[in-house]
Order: sequence, then structure tokens, then C-alpha cells
Amino acid sequence: MGALWVAVLEAKYGGWRGLTEEGSSSLQSIWWRDLKKVIHQSHHGKTLHQQINWKVQAGDKVRFWEDRWISHDQSLAEKYPRLYMNSAQQHQLIGLLGKYSNYGWEWNFSWRRQLFDSEIEIAISFLSEVEGKSIHTQGSDSWVWAADTSGIYSTRSAYSTFWEEAAVENLHECFEDLWKIKIPSKIAVFAWRMLWDRLPTKSNLRARQVQILDMTCPFCRRVEENASHIFIHCIKIQPIWWETMSWINLKGAHPWSIKDHFMQYSSLQVDGIRPRRWQIWWLAVTWSTWQLRNRILFSNATFDGNKLFEDATFLIWTWLHNLEKDFSLHFNQWSSNLRQGFLQ
Repeated sequence: MGALWVAVLEAKYGGWRGLTEEGSSSLQSIWWRDLKKVIHQSHHGKTLHQQINWKVQAGDKVRFWEDRWISHDQSLAEKYPRLYMNSAQQHQLIGLLGKYSNYGWEWNFSWRRQLFDSEIEIAISFLSEVEGKSIHTQGSDSWVWAADTSGIYSTRSAYSTFWEEAAVENLHECFEDLWKIKIPSKIAVFAWRMLWDRLPTKSNLRARQVQILDMTCPFCRRVEENASHIFIHCIKIQPIWWETMSWINLKGAHPWSIKDHFMQYSSLQVDGIRPRRWQIWWLAVTWSTWQLRNRILFSNATFDGNKLFEDATFLIWTWLHNLEKDFSLHFNQWSSNLRQGFLQ
């Protein structure tokens, strides 16, 4: 990049390299110090710095010993401290530690003293590690954003990286609740597969190299079928969730992912609501949705939203008979005042 602000950063702070160096200085601006804090601050066990790798080309920016260019976990100085202390080329760029010959790139290491016998084995390991690294005649060293296959940073990939671990931790808590619910084991297994996006949806089958002629949702026939769409965001399914939310005067957009949607229902804290019944209703709706989807694909059934709602209503009524000893409502009583059934 040749922008003026890049030249200013290079001149004043050493460029983007300065962001990765911990510590602060009174000579640095408040903005730059805050930016460095963001780079090194841990977000659920991960930092921005951990997602940045060096891509070595001509060795014009990466320091041979101090930068983590071979392994992102540690630099050569950290891995071979005795060799580093003996090196006469500390803080040197990679491109200055060798040259090109007719046989390609050749390293030229310089030491302060001869190696001790006890250091020979370490030196052999060191040489074997750097021997296979290619240094190019052209191209400049650069950072690569490891959290995206393109190598280019985006706020979306950063958000996904930092919050994925937190979502998994919360999901494990939800699974603990899931296994406690007295529902048929096949329903619990189904829910587990759905939350981990392991169901054979069309998008997942294609990812497994299965040829699918029609990738569209069997309900709306407009959007590619994936778990998030078919269980939450399909225009044929959304009315069920809107109706459900209206029972407790809950308003707002549906979470995008299945995991977040499940956690919204699993951890719902509303005065007067029966949380366990609310969780079971979520399971009944998603299971009934999946069953209808399969009937449409394999038995030429047609979409019927009212029938889907009735199936889920009957299913939860059946489960509650087994779950709650004092549950004695007739199905007609239960289905005619479904909203009241979720309130204490």
C-alpha cells in the first residue's frame, strides 16, 4: 500500500510490526497504544496477534531469529536460545543471512565463537529446520490473516474466530440441559446432530461430495437448504416461531444460527414461564420440521404449516405425559389453550 498514512506509520512506529511488540511507550500516541492493546488482548482465550502469520518472500521484513515465521508458536530465538546467544546476526532480516547461487538459496550463518560439543546436536536440528525454507528473489514479506482461507483480514472472520469458542462453551452447558430432558433418546441425538450441524441437509451432503441436483429448500423452493434456513429462517417456518414468541410477548429478530436459537430458548428468563416446557417445545417443533422435510423429499408430501404445528403440539403433549406426573390434561384441552400451557 502506498497511502500516506501507511508511510507515516512506517516512519513513526516501524509500521504494522510495531503492533505485535508488547509494551508501551510515552512517545507513542494514545491511539497507537490502544490499538496495540486490542492486538494482544485475549478474547475467550484468543488474540488478534495469534491469528497473524508471516508469509516470507524475499526476506525483506521478517527478522530471522526474533520473528515467528517458521512456527507461529515460537521464534527460532525462543526455540534455540543457546544458538541465538551465540549468533552474530541477531535482529537481522532473513534476506541478509544468505544469498543465491547456482544451486539456489544458501544460508550463511555467523557465530561469535565455535560451537561446543554439547551444541552440535542442537545445531543439526536447527539446520534441518531452516534448510527446506524457500527464500524468493522477488516479492515482499507480508502478514497473512490465518482465520480466513483468503489470508485477508475481515471483521466477520475476526468476530467468528473470537466468539466461536465462547459459543461452544455455552453450547456445552446447553447439552448438559438437553441430556437431562426425559425425551426419547432418538430426539436427543437428533438435537445434538442439529446443533453441531451434522444433519444430512443438502448443503452438508454437497460438502461431503454427494451430488445433489436440487439444492433448494423443499419448503419454500427459493433458498439453498441448510440447517439455519430450514429450521429457523424459511418463510414457511418463521410464522411458527413468531406465534411462539407472541405467547410470552417476546419480540425481536431470530438468531441466525441454530446454536444461538437453541440457547435463546434454553436460557430464556421470563417471569411466569416454565423453562423446561419451553425447551421441549423447541425440540418438538424442530423434530416435526425435520420429519415433514423428509416426507416431502422421500414420500412426495406437500407442505402444510397447520399440520406441522399440530404435529409439534401433539408431540409435546405426549412427552409431558411421561415427564410430569401431575400432567393430566386431555389433548383437546392442551391444544386449545397452548399458550397457557407454558405459563405457571
